[in-house]
Amino acid sequence: MALSMRLSRGGSKKRPYYRIVVADGRSPRDGKFIEKIGTYNPLLAKDSPERVKLDGDRASYWLGVGAQPTDRVARFLDAAGIKERAARNNPKKAEPGEKAKERAEERAEKQKAAEEAQAAEAVAVVAAEVEAATAEPTPEAEQVAEATAEETPPAEA
Repeated sequence: MALSMRLSRGGSKKRPYYRIVVADGRSPRDGKFIEKIGTYNPLLAKDSPERVKLDGDRASYWLGVGAQPTDRVARFLDAAGIKERAARNNPKKAEPGEKAKERAEERAEKQKAAEEAQAAEAVAVVAAEVEAATAEPTPEAEQVAEATAEETPPAEA
């Protein structure tokens, strides 16, 4: 018989309350169990001593008999100092999926194209200004300049 130390859910809808039980691995989650060794109330504050209650002696006994704790129960046992839990390392956990990577690449390409277009537009504006400054004045521009010069009286010193 494969023994399992796991959580058995109780409580009403949206108000979970768990028993920490030792059960046959084949029995259903909330079904028949061998012994209740503690409780877990996730609605209480994390620093509350009432959140996890665990009978350490019975947990040690069942571990000695060969019961295998689930991940969550193993965390409780580690916090209580009953059984050391090996640290896990999943370097790919925070890595985005394929679709997210594709969307990021598309956004980067669009942004690069927009920056290139903006740079080309700025170069065209500067070239037009330089061309206007170096071009010879047209006869119309000269007439306008002479007319404005005649209208303004010279400053008396």
